[in-house]
Amino acid sequence: MTYDVESIRAHFPALSAGIVHFDSPGGTQTPLSVGQAILSTLTGPLSIRGRRSLSERNADDAVTGFRSAMADLLGADPLGIVYGRSATQLTYDFSRHLSHDWAPGDEIVVSRLDHDANIRPWVQAADRAGATVVWVDFDPETGELPASSVAAVLTDRTRLVAVTAASNLIGTRPAIAEIAAVTHQAGALLFVDGVHYVPHAFVDLAALGADFFVCSPYKFFGPHCGVLAADPALLAGIHPDKLLPSTDVVPERFELGTLPYETLAGVSAAVDFLAGLGELATGVAPRPSVSRRALLRTSLNLAEAHEDSLRERLESGLAALPGVTVYSRAAERTPTVLVGFAGRPAADAAEFLFGRGILAPSGSFYALEASRHLGLGETGALRIGLAPYGTPGEIDVLLAAITDFVLG
Repeated sequence: MTYDVESIRAHFPALSAGIVHFDSPGGTQTPLSVGQAILSTLTGPLSIRGRRSLSERNADDAVTGFRSAMADLLGADPLGIVYGRSATQLTYDFSRHLSHDWAPGDEIVVSRLDHDANIRPWVQAADRAGATVVWVDFDPETGELPASSVAAVLTDRTRLVAVTAASNLIGTRPAIAEIAAVTHQAGALLFVDGVHYVPHAFVDLAALGADFFVCSPYKFFGPHCGVLAADPALLAGIHPDKLLPSTDVVPERFELGTLPYETLAGVSAAVDFLAGLGELATGVAPRPSVSRRALLRTSLNLAEAHEDSLRERLESGLAALPGVTVYSRAAERTPTVLVGFAGRPAADAAEFLFGRGILAPSGSFYALEASRHLGLGETGALRIGLAPYGTPGEIDVLLAAITDFVLG
């Protein structure tokens, strides 16, 4: 099936600014429709939520629309969608909520593959509760984190396993459903960081088996914020600290203060844009009866195939260059390629590329444990991240610039 990337790019004003973007793991560019949704919500009649006046209804509709959109994107219950300022903030919040019941002797499992946002909150919460932190390593040669490695450290004292659905550093996609099965067999909860996973896959929470799942809309065309999804019944059993007069209803009990309605509207618009990606890419209009969830499946599968073709083109070109090491090696991985250069700092490569109008940053990108485990220390390597609006021509421009850096 055809994929009209130029039709998609036409919706992103930022792509005409002259920079070639390979920095999507840090945040994608934003389509015009998302900015318009934020503007119209913020400048229209707006007040505290209610159903009497237009201003109240606009606020209320922004919240319910946000929950519905994210539920469609993740395959979740709208009443289990929690807004947060960031995925990091939500993880810290829930580490405090859940650790109220931990005690000395309890065990919390974290992985060295993860972004620090799904490590440090659990390590610190365990330390306060007197619980033991158990580490799971990934294979630095293959980048793999098999479910068997998680199963090997589980005991009847394990209370929670925290693991990523996709590494933001090397792209590895662990078998989350298998990890969920062994975690639940041990009687523990599974907290999954889906920040780098959601932009590159069709998400089905029921199939994944995650008890808690966090993501960040600004990684998939939306505004800067975080989202947590969980079963409303599970959330109902968790009692966060909150103001006395504030509601005790789930999920609102976890959202402190008045919500940023304009941001929520932007998230809904981003999900709608994702749902329409298939039509933009193929030029084929869907039947009116097709659900947004079904449209998302089609769109994300098309985008994933496009990104994989770009990744294969990139990796083929890199393989022909001397002194280049690619650390992204897992069988299942996102279109995220971590690259090192023999005898030369990756930061120098990033600066060289930027001089050519190419944005591909270097570093450990908060995946500090993963970077250390790969032998890259705190400086990391060059990360090349692909997005649905990337083109084969951009890959060729990047490869030509990297070739000049390596051979120059």
